[in-house]
Amino acid sequence: MERFDVAVVGGGPAGMSAGDHAAKHGASAVVLEQGVPRADREFLGPDSTDAAGMLDYWVDIMDENYREIPDHIILQELDRVDFFGPNERAVLRRTGIDASYPKMGFTFNRTRMDDWLRERAEDAGAEYRVGVGVKRAETDLDDEYRHTLHLADGENIAAKYLVLADGPQRRVTLDVLDQFMPEGRSVSDHLSPPKANHIAYQEYREFPEELFEASALKFWWGYIPGETAYPWVFPNDGTVARVGLTMPIGMNIENVENPESYVLLNEDDESLPRAGEYIRRLLEHEYGDEYDIESDFPLVEDRGKTGGTETYPISSTKPIESPVKAGIAVAGGAMGTTSAFHEGGYHVAVRTGKIAGKLAATDSLESYNDEWKAAIGDELLRNVSFADIVADYEPDDWDKTFSMGDKLLKDEGKGLLKSKFGSGVRAARLAAKYKKTKFGYRDGGYVQLTESEYTI
Repeated sequence: MERFDVAVVGGGPAGMSAGDHAAKHGASAVVLEQGVPRADREFLGPDSTDAAGMLDYWVDIMDENYREIPDHIILQELDRVDFFGPNERAVLRRTGIDASYPKMGFTFNRTRMDDWLRERAEDAGAEYRVGVGVKRAETDLDDEYRHTLHLADGENIAAKYLVLADGPQRRVTLDVLDQFMPEGRSVSDHLSPPKANHIAYQEYREFPEELFEASALKFWWGYIPGETAYPWVFPNDGTVARVGLTMPIGMNIENVENPESYVLLNEDDESLPRAGEYIRRLLEHEYGDEYDIESDFPLVEDRGKTGGTETYPISSTKPIESPVKAGIAVAGGAMGTTSAFHEGGYHVAVRTGKIAGKLAATDSLESYNDEWKAAIGDELLRNVSFADIVADYEPDDWDKTFSMGDKLLKDEGKGLLKSKFGSGVRAARLAAKYKKTKFGYRDGGYVQLTESEYTI
């Protein structure tokens, strides 16, 4: 049986970053990726689906030098983010957080970024195996190579340390962690994909040149029902944009209060529309008075997974800590660090993967939970707090928030994330609620499953 110092399950941003840093710090490392086909990739690779936007300070959270990111990965540089409510709009022109990247951010080709991380990991000495799924993993704490991974091809490998980076689907993570849960409890109680994820969908659409805005991200809040449910438009290359949305899994129209208040719901809807229908309605709402959607915004069919479209899960839960005493670290979407609230979390996936890989290689994995919280804790605290505040928002609430937010941004000239929310009763209430919510999650309280709860 082959033996490695570090085995990584999943070849996305967290997994490849783990493999890269494990190898850079002298460990023998293997990254195992089941692999999926894509229309825009000639070979099997990770499930490289995401809206793929990067704000300025996220580059620093990734612990990357933006100058080293190859030019062919970055698609458009950004100067603003537009937030639309049903009747109000707010424009964010800066995050207000100190960052090395000189502009507000950029959009990037997720497939190319993932492939670059793979190349970097392989150059560092990590072994990459694609088309090799992990059927299950077992742990024997008395063995030096304590983790045995049973592969779909019938082979087994053993490793001293195991990094689980299989994304929000968590095909391997759930079973591995369950062996350390107390009797009567399961990690699925916290991370079951249908409960802990949203479903995201996007289409690659060619835009009329006069409508294509290369330097702006656009989000529509209060247009569709569901916590952290919203459509978006991200500028791609040429005049191609990704038009997408995220929405809860398994939500029914019977669960929607005041369905008539949502812009993209129709009076005669007997069920919630499919994602593609939501996209068509959004384009009709924004541009249908002057354009024919199907002819003027055609699908670009050689992009994405298939036919210019792609569907993927995105985490919408609070993070978990890892059973580090068993030599296991969970990173990226698998641990719940990515967030449907802010379109994903490529930056935190990369950073947690780097930390896990380095610590595993240097026999220091027991500090992993402390180190990832030190590196990305502020970001997660902010995301979890904001998501809690808006969980029950209806369309009118979004209008009130964007009306206030737009005024504050104009008056203060600061990024929304650093705004003091100005003055006024509504602003004061929002500020107080945000501070109270954050205080409730102090000292890592945003973690939903702690290291101490594992039975090791």
